[in-house]
Amino acid sequence: MLFKDMILMFMSSLILIISVLIGVAFLTLLERKVLGYIQIRKGPNKVGFLGIPQPFSDALKLFTKESIVPLMSNFNMYYMAPIFNLFFSLILWLCMPFFSILFNFNLGVLFFLCVSSLSVYSIMISGWSSNSNYSLLGGMRSVAQTISYEVSLSLVLLCFLFMILSLNMNMFILYQQYLWLFYLMIPLSFIMIVSGLAETNRTPFDFAEGESELVSGFNVEYSSGGFALIFLSEYSSILFMSMLCCILFMGGNIYSFSFFIKLGFMSFLWVWVRGTLPRFRYDKLMYLAWKSFLPVSLNYLFFFLGLKLLYFTLIL
Repeated sequence: MLFKDMILMFMSSLILIISVLIGVAFLTLLERKVLGYIQIRKGPNKVGFLGIPQPFSDALKLFTKESIVPLMSNFNMYYMAPIFNLFFSLILWLCMPFFSILFNFNLGVLFFLCVSSLSVYSIMISGWSSNSNYSLLGGMRSVAQTISYEVSLSLVLLCFLFMILSLNMNMFILYQQYLWLFYLMIPLSFIMIVSGLAETNRTPFDFAEGESELVSGFNVEYSSGGFALIFLSEYSSILFMSMLCCILFMGGNIYSFSFFIKLGFMSFLWVWVRGTLPRFRYDKLMYLAWKSFLPVSLNYLFFFLGLKLLYFTLIL
C-alpha cells in the first residue's frame, strides 16, 4: 500500500511541476502580449499562430546558447545558485492542496514560510558569487527587500490563521464555503497583494534589476541556462503568490474551475501593475514595509486575536 502511495505522490508531483512550468511559459507570453497592448503595439506574433509557440522557441534559444562564466567568479556557487533558486520556487508548490491529496501535511502555511525564507539565500549567493559590483548591489537590495516584506507577509498570514485556527491550507477551502475572507479583511488582502509584489521583485518594487542604475541586478552576469532558470523561478513565484492569494481570501476552492479563472486574473494583475506603475524610490519602499505595513498588520493581528477570544468566550 505504501509503495502505491509513493507512486501516486511521485506522479502527482511530476504532473504539478510540469503544469507549473507550462503555466510559467504561457505567463511570459501573456505578459508580453498585455504589455504590448498597454503600450499600443502588438506582442509576439511571428512564431506560429498568434505567437503562441514563442515561449518554447525562447526556451530553446536560451538553453542552447553558450554559457559565459565570469573569470573572477566563485564558479561552484555561481553555477548552483540559479538551480537552487528554481528548486525552491518549485518546492513551494508542494504545499498546494491537490486533487489527489499530494503531500497533505497539516503545516502547509509553515512550510511556505520556511521555503520562501530559504529562497533569499540563493539570490544572495548568486549576487555575491558573480564577483561583480552591480550584481552584489542588486543581490543586497533584493535580500533587504525580501526580508523586510516577509515580516509583514508573515503577520498578515497569522491574521488569516487566527480566523481558521489551523496551518492546513485545506481549511481555507472549508471556511470560505459561503463567504470569502476578502470581505472580512479587505485592507489585509491588499497588503498581502502588495507584499507579494515585493516578494517576487516585481514592478513597482523591482529594485534588484533597476535598469537605470544596476543594469540587471543580481543576475547581470548570468547568460543562457543560468539566466533562464532565474527567469523561470521568478515567474513560478508569481504564479504561486497568485495561487496563495486565491486560497487565502478569494474562496480557495481548488476543486472548482472558477479558482483557476481567479488565479489567471491574479497573475494578470501582476502584469497589469508592471505596465501601469513607475518604480518606487528605495527609501519609500522600506518606509512602506516598516512604517506602514508592519504597524497595520500588527494592529490587525491583535484585533483578530481579540475577535477569536471573544467568540470562544461567547460559546463557552
